[in-house]
Amino acid sequence: MIKTTLKTWQKAAIVAVFALGSSSVFAAEMLQSGDFVGYSFWLISMALAASTIFFLMEALRIGGKWATSLTVSALVTFIAAFHYMYMREVWVSTGTSPTDFRYIDWLLTVPLLMIEFYLILAAITKVSGGIFWRLLIGTLVMLVPGYMGEAGYINTTIGFVIGMLGWFYILYEIFAGEASKVAATQATPAVQKSYNLMKWTVTVGWSIYPIGYFFGYMAGGTDAATLNIVYNLADVVNKIAFGLFIWYAANEETSAKA
Repeated sequence: MIKTTLKTWQKAAIVAVFALGSSSVFAAEMLQSGDFVGYSFWLISMALAASTIFFLMEALRIGGKWATSLTVSALVTFIAAFHYMYMREVWVSTGTSPTDFRYIDWLLTVPLLMIEFYLILAAITKVSGGIFWRLLIGTLVMLVPGYMGEAGYINTTIGFVIGMLGWFYILYEIFAGEASKVAATQATPAVQKSYNLMKWTVTVGWSIYPIGYFFGYMAGGTDAATLNIVYNLADVVNKIAFGLFIWYAANEETSAKA
């Protein structure tokens, strides 16, 4: 019964992905030759939509304790695809940075990405809820001041500093905190490999955002086109690749038990 319900839900989600794509397909007509920022928005929105279908199908195929992690990965890419289609239209229509849409996307997807650390560990062993809450709170401390700084609600430097403290708090948890200790002592080799790839994505991949923030708002500014291309490419790694690392662990674990 559960599997049947999940399959029905997944079919509905896949239909929604196609409907979302068709509803904004005419934005392609507004793309100008040589608009590489517009191209990047279009390419990434389609990649995110395709990733959503893949993660949903794999959640159904693999199932078990891994269904939640893979479904959350699909939620991340679906939310991002939805916002990228709107961000794409803002860019090609106005040539301005879709800052508000981007932060709405991050406020929804980044906490889900952080929760994935908890979910992949919970799939193979018992873990405390403290890991879940510390990672969730860390993402909010990182994102909310960052948005307020970029949007002009608070001083950009103050927003940057507080956001960096939130990021460092997350890095401590996944490198030296309880989550790291559970992964090192109780996780299987496949989960440990995925965990390591995920934590380095949060370290290296996420560093692109504060670098863009610093040069865009604190170091004399940079042009909107460059900033958006950098952010768009970063989202490919930090959303799609992140989900693929989780899929790898799930696939290896289930294959080993087959």
